[in-house]
Amino acid sequence: MLDSVLQLVERIGPWGYLIIFLIVVLECQPVLGLFMPGESLVLVGGFLASRAALDLGALIAVVAVAAILGDSLGFELGRRLGRDWLLRHGRRVGIREPQLAHLENFFARHGGKAALAAHFMHVLRSLGSFTAGASRMPYRVFLFFNTLGCVLWAATFGVLGYLLGESWLVAEKWLGRGGLLALLALTGALGFVWLLRRNSGKERSRQREEETISSR
Repeated sequence: MLDSVLQLVERIGPWGYLIIFLIVVLECQPVLGLFMPGESLVLVGGFLASRAALDLGALIAVVAVAAILGDSLGFELGRRLGRDWLLRHGRRVGIREPQLAHLENFFARHGGKAALAAHFMHVLRSLGSFTAGASRMPYRVFLFFNTLGCVLWAATFGVLGYLLGESWLVAEKWLGRGGLLALLALTGALGFVWLLRRNSGKERSRQREEETISSR
């Protein structure tokens, strides 16, 4: 399937953005998304950008917007249809009560952070937003963290495909593990930035206290 998409995108040029957009949106939908090669296609898009068939910046923007839109649609479906609908229709693809309960617990424990991490795990890309909506997570919380996750995901795999060039086929076989590694790296980087800001805030607070004492 990916080879056919690759040939088609190269043949139709800029219209390739539309194909990528639609597939990423569909990958974010419950059940159907399990069969969409969204992550692989983003990697392919980065590879095409390295060959000047697409623009890397435009690719990342298109993928991020598609993922945000797709997840918002999935969230609304979850809010309206609920978990019973997913259990009823998901049995055909192996989605049963234990798996759904596990997803619900994941979102209950981690809240917005789960929405951020969802795009780096294939199953959560297709079920995460639906689960968040069905569990009545506040949409503002979901939208903030999900947007951050979508942008990071689009940039990570778009740039990865661009840098790998024709080696994208090797990376495609490792996407599941690569997604986890990328998530861990991004989480570590975000944690490091948070610690720096926290320490900087403490230092500024200490300086203000010293200035207040000296002024007395």
